[in-house]
Amino acid sequence: MKKIEILGVGCPKCQKTEEEVRKAALSLGWGEGVDFTIAKITNPGEIASRGVLMTPGVVVDGKVVSTGKVPKMRDIVGWLL
Repeated sequence: MKKIEILGVGCPKCQKTEEEVRKAALSLGWGEGVDFTIAKITNPGEIASRGVLMTPGVVVDGKVVSTGKVPKMRDIVGWLL
């Protein structure tokens, strides 16, 4: 199961990032809670401790894969596979 974390304080870009990540995972035929989980990390201290200085950030299985922008669908799919 992939553990996906969205790092951000709830800004519109953070919300869009969560939507895009969920769409990408579902496009692979994955079931939420079965093949992947998405957690929102909103605590600024925890976000900074991950080395993310600009939100939104995306973490897949403990690895920061994106910061400071809404990622493209093809990039998200690549991170998940």
